[in-house]
Amino acid sequence: MKRTSARRYRRLRQGGYTLTEMVIVCILLVSLTAAALPIGRVAAKRSKEADLSLALRLMRNAIDEYKRFSDAGLIPIELGSDGYPPDLETLVEGIDVVGQIDARVRFLRRIPVDPMTGEAEWGLRAYDDDWDDDSWGGGSVYDVYSQSEGVGLNDVEYRLW
Repeated sequence: MKRTSARRYRRLRQGGYTLTEMVIVCILLVSLTAAALPIGRVAAKRSKEADLSLALRLMRNAIDEYKRFSDAGLIPIELGSDGYPPDLETLVEGIDVVGQIDARVRFLRRIPVDPMTGEAEWGLRAYDDDWDDDSWGGGSVYDVYSQSEGVGLNDVEYRLW
């Protein structure tokens, strides 16, 4: 008799998890997921902001390099342009170097995509524009900015970066 009840007890004990254990495990999984989602969102936003910062730095360096070349007289400049490029496409297409045959200098490989808007459209500022103008007054490109309406993790609007 003792043997039979011991076997029966073992068989019942090996049956699996109780409902209470399953509920506790589900609650723990939901809690961990709820805590991980905001962290993942912040990490994704931080990554996009790093891409935006890099794209802006690349384009601004290209504009500065174009200006340096024009100030040195290595590339022809248009009157009234102050030595800045007429548009971003000029930085990609390149421009002929003065006094050298078949010498063309390019300042960018391509116009980067704005990670905040998902398009290769950027806000442009001319040398004569005010720093906070939302529209490009034409002329030469002095600066670029994101056209995103968003605000960064540092509480600064992306268009002011």
